[in-house]
Amino acid sequence: MNNVGTVDALWRYPVKSMGGEQLTQAPVDVRGILGDRLYAVRDTDGKLGSGKNSRRFRRMNGLLDFHATYQPDLTPVITLPDGRTVRGDEEQVHWAISDGLDIPGVTLVKESVISHFDQAPLHLVTTASMAWLADLVPMVGVDERRVRPNLVVRVDESAGRPEDAWLGHELHIGTHLVIEIVDTVDRCVMVNTGQAELEDSGDVLRAISDEGDLLFGVYARVAVPGRIKVGDDVLLS
Repeated sequence: MNNVGTVDALWRYPVKSMGGEQLTQAPVDVRGILGDRLYAVRDTDGKLGSGKNSRRFRRMNGLLDFHATYQPDLTPVITLPDGRTVRGDEEQVHWAISDGLDIPGVTLVKESVISHFDQAPLHLVTTASMAWLADLVPMVGVDERRVRPNLVVRVDESAGRPEDAWLGHELHIGTHLVIEIVDTVDRCVMVNTGQAELEDSGDVLRAISDEGDLLFGVYARVAVPGRIKVGDDVLLS
């Protein structure tokens, strides 16, 4: 096995398509990082709030203006665009989200039969890929929040986009964790959306389309559950 880098950042998103929380360590099972995207916003047609439209998902502009974290018991706490907070187990959470989005009738739901994931339980990017993207759009603020990964792996930043070459391989990380890289990630308009100090910009998706055929980052499945922390070595087999 070859050491290809270290874990630079871990992210978890308690509610799909809302702002998430940065972690220092986390357990990982076959569903991914514990609690990741366990909740979603559902409309009256049964579609889940997302950055894109599909059979399962509905694009809901404004979701990134909400921010979600977890209590220790995995109860989500949602910060609304106006700064107020509401717990996911409070009755008013539904109308608070509906009001904040200006979409009548939406509800906060916990995953059951329909998966909240786009394709796979883990999403990974490298610092080299982030540097590649930043170089393409030097006038736009770019960091990993735009692409919403679970894992950011620190590698030699002159390496281009090394994760593309990891497809079909396994990564061994932390305590027992083994993940298999299964696909590249098709990007959507969500990468253009401003959040915090990151501005709205159509240049981001345009650059990924022109220079990367709309692909950026990779999906992974969990082959062996384990635990991961920032600073862990990442070994490629």
